[in-house]
Amino acid sequence: MRIKFTANRTMVAALFGAVLAAGVGLLIRETGLWAGLEGNSYNLSHALRGNARALEAVIVYLDEPSYKTLGQPLNAAWDRSLHAKLIDRLTAAGASVIVFDIVFVDPMTDHPGADNRLAEAMEKSGRVILAADNVDQGDGSHIISRPFNLLFTNAADVGSAEMLPDADSVVRLHTPEDQMASLSWAAAAFLKANITQQPGQSDARRWVQYYGQPGWLHGVSYHVALDPAKSADDEFRGKAVFVGGRLLTKLAAERKDEFANPYSFWIPRRIAQREGGYYSAGVEVQATKFLNLIRNDWLRRPSVWMEFSVITIAGFLFGFGLVRLRPFAATAVALAGLVTVGITFHLLFVRGITWFPWLLLTVQIGFAAAWSILFNSVQFYAQKRIMEHTLSLYLSPKLVGKFARNPKLLKPGAEKQVLTFLFTDIEDFTALSQGMDSDALAEFMNRYFQNLVANCIHPADGTVVKYIGDAIFAFWNAPEAQPDHAVRACEAALRLRELDEVKMHGHAVRTRVGIHTGEANVGNFGSMERVDYTALGENVNLASRLEGLNKFVGTDSLISAETRAAVGGSLVTRRVGLFTLKGFSKSVEAFEILGRPDAAERTKSWREPFEQALRNYEEGNFEFATIGFREVLELKPEDGPTKFYLERIEDVTKQPLEGDWTGVTMLREK
Repeated sequence: MRIKFTANRTMVAALFGAVLAAGVGLLIRETGLWAGLEGNSYNLSHALRGNARALEAVIVYLDEPSYKTLGQPLNAAWDRSLHAKLIDRLTAAGASVIVFDIVFVDPMTDHPGADNRLAEAMEKSGRVILAADNVDQGDGSHIISRPFNLLFTNAADVGSAEMLPDADSVVRLHTPEDQMASLSWAAAAFLKANITQQPGQSDARRWVQYYGQPGWLHGVSYHVALDPAKSADDEFRGKAVFVGGRLLTKLAAERKDEFANPYSFWIPRRIAQREGGYYSAGVEVQATKFLNLIRNDWLRRPSVWMEFSVITIAGFLFGFGLVRLRPFAATAVALAGLVTVGITFHLLFVRGITWFPWLLLTVQIGFAAAWSILFNSVQFYAQKRIMEHTLSLYLSPKLVGKFARNPKLLKPGAEKQVLTFLFTDIEDFTALSQGMDSDALAEFMNRYFQNLVANCIHPADGTVVKYIGDAIFAFWNAPEAQPDHAVRACEAALRLRELDEVKMHGHAVRTRVGIHTGEANVGNFGSMERVDYTALGENVNLASRLEGLNKFVGTDSLISAETRAAVGGSLVTRRVGLFTLKGFSKSVEAFEILGRPDAAERTKSWREPFEQALRNYEEGNFEFATIGFREVLELKPEDGPTKFYLERIEDVTKQPLEGDWTGVTMLREK
């Protein structure tokens, strides 16, 4: 009997989907993309579980109120007699162990008696554990910097304070024993935690289980813990007390001994800062690892082969199954799969204290669903709509159709061409946007960009290249030739000036513009699938620097000499001087856009005195320049360039000139 096999397109597509989904999962598992999904799986698992009770430890913080109350310096060692007093207090209160996440490397030469007092308190207590520093030697090796001998000999034990954060600053792994046991392990061993009594367990791979967002573990200020009237003995009795620093960033040059917390990634920053901070103090992480050890609830993780098996099976199931369903059904099943994955691994995390990089499975489901939709006869439509949407981000509506019908323009490659570049930026955006939540800020920026693009750049047939934060990068003369490209760019700047005033938090939003004309490489630097139509070159950077120059000279629209020459008599401008901008060795001549030709007469009264004063300044005639600039201020009291040069003259005349005076202003900042 002959069995005849016929090709089944759906079966072939299903097999391809299975291989695709499984392959994507395994590929991500073995590449750099894995780190983000791995970390976020860990973070999100904590956030979905919520906070958990952990009452066996108390943290005593060397925080700002304690610095102020006790009169201790912010950037120097504390009086160690205070630590001795704290040990006496905690010992009397019945603390089971006292752990200092502070490294006492050197004696206090200015308070030698304080060291003796601290050593006596440690000896009397018999339950004080000190931290040692694991110092990187720069060649891959480390040495232990332990407490100086007087304190070392009187400590119950010493542990390494080293922690190994991941690239996103989250400490996820318990630090294995290397040259010295970790501080958390030493504390747990002192209390004879079960795991510490088992040989060879100190080097086992363990994952930190966080119990809550920063500040969740019970903590008290150092000055409060010192005073029995402010803190009851019951607060410390039978508990491990960790002592360490916690300083707010605003009072320090940089974060000090702080680490990202997995909860913080999923809580709006303003809420996190209000409820306990965005970062966890190092001592809180040490206490968390200690709690994991004595509670026996550190996180486990499946073996590599188990993870490979789950990834492969999930990829084949979803990749094979979704293609065989209609688009709507495939979407519904994919969503159900995402929910199932989330619930399954949430329960595994909560009940089995085991975490798995489950976000990788969601990516696999996404790939399988995408392949299913593409296969089910929507590929062409989806690609066309995506292309048109992408092009609309760059081009004015009347150019989108032409661009979309010309596939040659989508091919990777570039050519040299003279363009006019425009950069915009919102003045003091960081200050204006502070306090806005992400949704409100996104809504404002969407309206702001829509206003500028729809009413200024696209009416002048400009090509929008990128949105960079609060800035827009656009150019003219590509992809369609525009002989008057410089005029069009300046017209866009004038249209921007004529827009209705926009306010943020009650403050007027002022947009600065920089324009330059020059040669650059322009074309698609992406691929046929992903268009990245842009321009690269030194002249692009010069336009950006001109935009930044506005904030120094007090203007809102500056153009280069090249653009000024190209626009001819189409605009009224004034020359604002010669500048050496950051990143450029040659000086740049800048001009301010004052308006269309009808602005010539109404600006003449102050424009001409300014030009004469600027000539005197550049020739070194500072006395006449000052007289001229003051005359301009009488006619135009808020004129930014005039104020700029009066300040420059004051600075320059304070000391003798070095070398020949050129009149060129050198700027070191953007």
